[in-house]
Amino acid sequence: MSSETALAAEQRARGLTPFLRSQMRNIAPFLTLIFLSAFFAFASPSFATLDNLGNILTQVSVTGIIAVGLTFVILCAEIDLSIASIANVTGIAVAYFTLQESYVNIANIPLPGAVAILLSILLCALLGLVNALGLTLIGIPSFIMTLAMMQIAAGISALLVRGQIAYKVPSLITTLGSGSIGGIPWIVIVAAIMLLGGHLVLTYTRFGRYVYMVGGNREAAEYSGLNVKLILGAVMVISAVCSGIGGMLGVAHFGSAQQNEFDTYLLDSIAAVVVGGTSLFGGRGGIGNTIVGLFVLGVLNNGLDHVNIDSFLKILIRGLILLAALVINVYAQRLREKAAE
Repeated sequence: MSSETALAAEQRARGLTPFLRSQMRNIAPFLTLIFLSAFFAFASPSFATLDNLGNILTQVSVTGIIAVGLTFVILCAEIDLSIASIANVTGIAVAYFTLQESYVNIANIPLPGAVAILLSILLCALLGLVNALGLTLIGIPSFIMTLAMMQIAAGISALLVRGQIAYKVPSLITTLGSGSIGGIPWIVIVAAIMLLGGHLVLTYTRFGRYVYMVGGNREAAEYSGLNVKLILGAVMVISAVCSGIGGMLGVAHFGSAQQNEFDTYLLDSIAAVVVGGTSLFGGRGGIGNTIVGLFVLGVLNNGLDHVNIDSFLKILIRGLILLAALVINVYAQRLREKAAE
């Protein structure tokens, strides 16, 4: 081999390593998805079917809707712990403003369906605005601010239903949450539209670029004249509205509105974003990563049901998967920092 050929090979090898390092956060979740899919397909003949794929898509739809807004927040290097409580209170609110059957013991306020939906969306937007003001004007860290909002939203939910269960929601919400068209559940279609919309906003709009700038280097974004507080406030409101939409459709999908119905969606939504490869440190990732994370969680949860594994072990495995994603996330951040030195 000539010296020129050896030199070219060495340069290619050097160029490949930084690429793999920079893409590790994206490659690892995708390889995890392939491994899990192959494993469960081998372990259970009923897993790798079109019907089961439909089940997985339906199962991750509510999480996907909520995770759209959370992706915006995490890209800004913030966190929103109130998403599940806001989803719950919005779902309860839309039922609270709907005429219930006589056997439902809730002193609610029946309103026309369109008004009930509008008021519920305004409620979740208002709660998101409170998060935004606490973060940007008062300076409360998002972890603490949204932790407080989690309790506030849970308290509002308790006041509205007082331990009772409501069942009816406006017909539009019922259709989108539990209906289907051409055999495809509407809730899957809504989740796909929202994920696509989030991707387009983050990829092709000025606001999306600003989100990445704020998450990537907040000081540089401020020095460039960007209104960082406005961006941070906007993503908190977006997160709350996405959670509210997920909550309304989730209530229709599950067939009831009650306290603590969406508690598990906090961990699920954070896991979907982080497992997919979006950086907890901000500025890296996006909706594409969130979609991969949703499929990883969906395949994992569904596959464990197909192999009849112990339900308590299932929780442990999910926790270990999340821990592995966090380790990769932090390790990838350190590699990038070393490469920048």
